[in-house]
Amino acid sequence: MRKILLTAVILSTSVLLNAQSAWQKISDPGLKKIAENFKLPPAEYGMILWWGWDGAMTDTVIRRDLDRIKAMGFRGVMLEAGYGMTAKYLTPEWFALIKVAVDEAKKRGMIVWIEDEGKYPSGFAGGKFSNERPDLKMQGLVVTERIEAKAGEKIFKKLPYYTLSAVAFNNEDKTNRIIDVSSGELNWSVPDGDWRIFLAGHRFRSSVTRSVNNPTRGKDTTASLMDYLNPLATRQFIDWTHEQYKKYIGSEFGKTFMGFMGDEPDFAYTPWTPKMLEEFKARKGYDIKPYLALFFVPQLSEEAKRMKADYWDVWSDLFRDNFFTVQAYWCRENNIEYIVHLNHEDQVPGLVRSSGDFFKNMRHVGVPGVDAIWDQIWMDHVSDYPKLASSAAHLYGKPRAFTESFAAYTYRPSVSQAKWVLDYQLVRGINSVQIMFMSASAARTARTAVPANIPAKPVTQTVQRTSFFLSDTFPPVAQYVNRATYLLSLGRPAAQIGVYFPSLSLWYGDIESNTNTLEIARQLMETQRDFDYIDEQALTSLLAPGNGTLKNLSGQEYRAIIIPSISVISEASLEQLKKFSFSGGKVIFLGKVPSLTIKQNFLNARETGDLSWANHEESGKLTPWILEALPFPDLKIDKSVPELKYLHRSWKDADLYFIFNESEDPIYFNIYLPGKGKSQTWNATTGQISAFKGTAVSLDPWETKFIIKRK
Repeated sequence: MRKILLTAVILSTSVLLNAQSAWQKISDPGLKKIAENFKLPPAEYGMILWWGWDGAMTDTVIRRDLDRIKAMGFRGVMLEAGYGMTAKYLTPEWFALIKVAVDEAKKRGMIVWIEDEGKYPSGFAGGKFSNERPDLKMQGLVVTERIEAKAGEKIFKKLPYYTLSAVAFNNEDKTNRIIDVSSGELNWSVPDGDWRIFLAGHRFRSSVTRSVNNPTRGKDTTASLMDYLNPLATRQFIDWTHEQYKKYIGSEFGKTFMGFMGDEPDFAYTPWTPKMLEEFKARKGYDIKPYLALFFVPQLSEEAKRMKADYWDVWSDLFRDNFFTVQAYWCRENNIEYIVHLNHEDQVPGLVRSSGDFFKNMRHVGVPGVDAIWDQIWMDHVSDYPKLASSAAHLYGKPRAFTESFAAYTYRPSVSQAKWVLDYQLVRGINSVQIMFMSASAARTARTAVPANIPAKPVTQTVQRTSFFLSDTFPPVAQYVNRATYLLSLGRPAAQIGVYFPSLSLWYGDIESNTNTLEIARQLMETQRDFDYIDEQALTSLLAPGNGTLKNLSGQEYRAIIIPSISVISEASLEQLKKFSFSGGKVIFLGKVPSLTIKQNFLNARETGDLSWANHEESGKLTPWILEALPFPDLKIDKSVPELKYLHRSWKDADLYFIFNESEDPIYFNIYLPGKGKSQTWNATTGQISAFKGTAVSLDPWETKFIIKRK
C-alpha cells in the first residue's frame, strides 16, 4: 500500500509539472528564441502594477483603468481590494466584478494576479474568521499572569483551563524554578529570595490586521487572523477565497489569471495551536508543557534557550506544512501559482521571531518574494536581503523571485531613482517586479492635490503611490524592466558559492550569527562573487552530492560553502558538508565554529567534534587566501570596483552577465569572461542587440548592461 501511494504521489506531481506553463518552470528556449522575444517578451514575464480598487468600481472604470495601465507599459495587474467599494469584499457582487476585470484584461493581452486578502496580512478572510469561525482564530502562547512573591509566602490559586506552565524567577540570583501546575492549581511555598511567578498559557491572540471591511479603516484585531498552524483553518480560508474565485474565473486559471499572492503572514506573539504539545513531543521526543513559561523570564538559562529553540523549530515546521504548503499545492493543482512575501525580511532577527524560518516557509511556494518599502533599499546603505527570495527560488527549482516595491516609500523617488531601486534587486536575483498603485481615478485625484515643488522627503502613502510611474518618462523604464525580467528568468542561475543561513543559531539567541552573515554577503557582492544562501533544509534533504559539487533543484552546482560565525549546526548538515569536502568541494568556516551539534533536538545537543577537514578563517573576513580558495570567478575585472555588482545565468547555448554600477560616479574597468564565443550587448531599454568587442567597459552612474556570450 505504501508503494502504491508513493507511486500515486509521483504520478500526480509529474502531471502537475507537465501541465505547467513555461514561466512556471525552469525554461531555456535557446538563444535564437530568446532574441526573437527580447523586444516584446510574453506578458507573464512583464512588470505588474498593484491595482487598488478604491471607490466605486464599475465596468466602465475597470476598462478605463486597464487601458491606462497598459499604456504606462505594464503587462499585468495585481488586483487589491480597496476602501469605499460598492461591492463588499468576498460577496457575489465582488466576484462578479473580478470576472469583468479578468475578461477585460484578456481582451488586452494582459494577465491578472489577485491579492488573497482584503488588505493585509493574509489570513483573516475579510473578517470571516472572527464572525463565522472564531474557533479557528489565531492563538498565542502568552504570559497570562505575573505574581510578585516574597520569601515565606504561601501562594495558592485555582488556575483557568488555558494555563499550561508556571515558573518562578528569582530577581536576586536570576535562577528559575519550575512549578508543577498539572493539577490545575498553583500551590507554592516561596523560599528565600525575591521572586516573580510567570504563568503561561494559550489565548486567542491575533496580529493586527488592516481589513477592507473594517469601518474604521484602521489597523486593529477586529478581524482576527486564522490559526496558521492548523490545516483546518487553511482549508477554511481556501474555501472562502480561492474556491470562490474558481467558480467565477476558473476557466482562465493558468491563462489570464496567474495566481494568488499572500502578503506578510506572520505572528506578533509566540504561536500556539491546539495540537502543539502533541506535535512537539512527536518531533522532539520530550514533553515541553511544564517548561513553556521559561520562555518569558527576563534572563534565559541555557536549558531554556535550548527548549525555546526546539519550540521555534517545531512551529516553523507547522507553519510551512499547514499554511504555505497547503495553499501552494491547491494552486499548483489548479494550474496557477501561490506567491508570497513575509514580514521583516530586511531585519532577519525580526523575521525569525515572527515567521520562524524563511526557507522552510518558501519550500513549496511557486514564487518566493520580498517587500521593498520605507527606506529598506536606498542609496545610503547596503541591503542585500532580496538574496533571500532569489536563493529560495534557486534552491527549490523555481524560475522566479518577486519584489513588491514602493508601497509606502519614505522618499518620493524620481523615475531614475525608482529604476535604481529595481536594478538593485534585479542584480540580487529578483526577476519579477510588482509596483504598488491605486485605481487610476484615485491616482489622478492624488496627483492634482500635490504641489509641483514638493521636496523629496517623507510623504503620505496616497501621494507616494503616485509619485513616479505617472511621469511620461516611466513607460520606457517599464519596457526596460519587462525585457530585463524576461532575460533574468530564463536558463539556470550560475552562482557557485553557497552561504549557510544561520536559522538554528538565531533560534538559539545568537544575533551575532546574522551580523556576520550579512558582512560576508556584502564582501562577496563587492568582490563580484555571486552566491546563494543555503539553509539547513537544503543541506539535509535537497542538495544532491556530486564530484566536488552540491546540486540544487534548479540544476545549479555549488563548489564552495561558506559557514558564517554560528553557534549551532545539525549533525546531518555537518555530515553532508564533510562528504562534500572529501569529494573535492570547499567548506570554509568564517569566524567562530559551531560549539553545538544537534540531532533530534537542541536540548540534548552535544559538543561539535573535529572540523579539521574544513578551512577556517577566525577573522570572519574574506582574506586573500579565502578568495583564492573559492571557485574561479565566472567574471573577472582588472581592478577593485566594489560599486560594481553582477549576476550570471547560464543558457544552454550562451551565458548572460548582468552588471550594474550602483554608485553615483562613472566606473571604468576591463572585463574578462570565460570561453571563446562571441559576445553581444543586449540593450533592455531599446530592445537592440549589438556586438561587444574587446574588454573595456565604462558604466555611467546607475547604468546597467546585459552582456550575452555564446558558448
